[in-house]
Amino acid sequence: MSTSLTTCEWKKVFYEKMEVAKPADSWELIIDPNLKPDELGPGWKQYLEEHAAGRFHCSWCWHTWQSPHVVILFHMYLDRARRAGSVRMRVFKQLCYECGTARLDESSMLEENIESLVDNLITSLREQCYEEDGGQYRIHVASRPEHRGPHRAEFCEACQEGIVHWKPSEKLLEDEASGPSDASKLQGLAGSRYNFFSLRWCLLWGSLGLLFVYLQCTFGSLGFL
Repeated sequence: MSTSLTTCEWKKVFYEKMEVAKPADSWELIIDPNLKPDELGPGWKQYLEEHAAGRFHCSWCWHTWQSPHVVILFHMYLDRARRAGSVRMRVFKQLCYECGTARLDESSMLEENIESLVDNLITSLREQCYEEDGGQYRIHVASRPEHRGPHRAEFCEACQEGIVHWKPSEKLLEDEASGPSDASKLQGLAGSRYNFFSLRWCLLWGSLGLLFVYLQCTFGSLGFL
């Protein structure tokens, strides 16, 4: 069942998990639609979630679409003396590609997706703010290469603001670095063999043609033909 991406839902999951992770500290979560990447005040840290899965609903034409490339920006700050921390969060929006309206739409997510995103946030928070081993990040289905589809950067708010979050899969990068694949090599080899045989047959038929012309001229001059 889909749960709307609201401030209350995010805060509920965040506060419950932070109560377990850091019960002695007080943390707040603030939704900030004006948050900018890499614009950090003294002591602030940043975590960027690049491939969250979300569903969008156009408020103009009612078109709905899914995206595995929702970008979420977090800025984090911990006041160790007061044992209090703050997280500012921005979920980047997308434009509807059906009606072409300039109105940006927010995404909705399944509750379990929000929980995994908050888990990753807390992992980063423990590493950067507490200098602890945060543990292993949860890998979302959307971040796996086999689940990546074409991303339309012209309709993505994050892309328009210069966040480069759409990258080729590591497998593609490895293939490009290692050169042509085995299949390509075999195809190239087969093509070279085909060209070799074609050239050899052309030379053979050309030689036979020249020989035939030579014999015709020779015997013709002797009166045999």
